Amino acid sequence: MKMGEPSRNHQKRNWAQDDTDQPNAGVSQWHEELDELRRKDLFRSMPHVHGFPGRTILVNGKDAINFSANNYLDLAGHPAVAEACIEYVRRFGVGSTASRLIAGNNSPFEEIEAFIAKWKGTEAALFFGSGYQANMGVITALTGTDDLIASDALNHASIVDGCRLSRARTCVYPHLDLERLEEILRQPGFRRKLVVTESVFSMDGDRAPLTEIDGLCQRHGAALMVDEAHATGVWGPQGQGLAAEQGAVPDIQMGTLSKAVGTYGAYVAGSRELIEMLTNRARSLIYTTGVPPAIAGAALAALRIVASEEGLTRRRRLQQNVSDFTGLLLSRMGRKVNPGHILPFVIGDSRRTMEVSAACLNEGIFVHGIRYPTVPEGSARLRFTLMSAHTDADLTKAVDVLERVLEEEERESRMRGDPLLQEGASPHPSTKNS
Repeated sequence: MKMGEPSRNHQKRNWAQDDTDQPNAGVSQWHEELDELRRKDLFRSMPHVHGFPGRTILVNGKDAINFSANNYLDLAGHPAVAEACIEYVRRFGVGSTASRLIAGNNSPFEEIEAFIAKWKGTEAALFFGSGYQANMGVITALTGTDDLIASDALNHASIVDGCRLSRARTCVYPHLDLERLEEILRQPGFRRKLVVTESVFSMDGDRAPLTEIDGLCQRHGAALMVDEAHATGVWGPQGQGLAAEQGAVPDIQMGTLSKAVGTYGAYVAGSRELIEMLTNRARSLIYTTGVPPAIAGAALAALRIVASEEGLTRRRRLQQNVSDFTGLLLSRMGRKVNPGHILPFVIGDSRRTMEVSAACLNEGIFVHGIRYPTVPEGSARLRFTLMSAHTDADLTKAVDVLERVLEEEERESRMRGDPLLQEGASPHPSTKNS
């Protein structure tokens, strides 16, 4: 068999279920499910991306200005970060070779954990392979069948899955509905209570009132876990996150190093006892090979920039871009959105959202369409993510292209008798704004 060819067994394998006479029933079922996704305009495929990470990108063979990355401070290609990665590869090689609890806990992990703890003002910190691993590991390590979890309705999938796997009683409260959250926390009879929320929500870009949530947790004896994935590097003194910006002190602070920090991995910061508990109970840390040490070295270099004057300059530039872009959307298109580095432009229909996204790409703007199940049905949107590196000309071109594409799409849809934009559709589906 030649490399790249499927084996004969894989080509002919019978996935028929028990008690059925239908051959290849399992394979047929997959085809049906995939066809159903296509029918509903929910089938996904990966775009072909090539080149250096930055404000421009080559997508499916087309040069475009990138409004789809989470590289908010443009650090993914920063020379100092790249050089640090190369230097750490020379010193520590390219693989950790084992779980961190066996032979994979090289010194770069301890360096970055010490930096994060000092930067966040906590007793200790722990480095994880990704935000998904961190959220799954924390929630399942700290809660079980005798516990209560209160989770915001728009929390990330990693939080949702962590809650499910924990087997705790999970109550989902409507997005940012603190009255309902307090009702949940009043319930008696649980060993532990945990509130989990994002600080900046990944698809809507709005911000949680963390000081108010923290107050509820203290009042009702609950621990607070905050996912700062989209706030780390962007908000707070030295880019510490939204909790620091608002003056809240969560018990468990999670953040990623793959967005504004521009590298890879995640952290959990808190008390030393918390970190010891996770080291002993977080399965997503214990039962996986450690991240390559060079990634930790690159992340440490990027965090040092985030906490420096250069990081402050980049944050200020990003906030100026947010102000300018939201102003353009309002003045040119009448769209009022919550000011933030994540800006949802809701269209509603999945097919048309992806058509608008493709048309924008054809004109040099890469803004990806987001559909169900990532967002609720009927709220498909273009998700603009801004970078400190975007220029005034980039922002203007994005609005020019979007306006032109939507006008053309709306003309075509009217000819079909189904207007492109849902009447009264809000550019932000949340009922409460930050």
